[in-house]
Amino acid sequence: MMIGFTAHARLTIQERGLALEWVERAILDADRIETDPSGPEVCRSFKRIPEAGDRIIRVVHRRDGADILVITAFLDRGAKL
Repeated sequence: MMIGFTAHARLTIQERGLALEWVERAILDADRIETDPSGPEVCRSFKRIPEAGDRIIRVVHRRDGADILVITAFLDRGAKL
């Protein structure tokens, strides 16, 4: 399995100063996963990131064949685990 990124995801991850390792950790070892309201094929993965002051990253992604495509990611102020 490979993790790919949309152009939007690459841009927002860079602009928000997120580490790619945090995004991968959220996908591969999520603390919580839920279906995104945009459709059943899109998921939200949440992961507490100690290096970011214990804030929670939300990664929105979907399957792309055997791979995963990241749509966006951000530190979610309102997320609860």
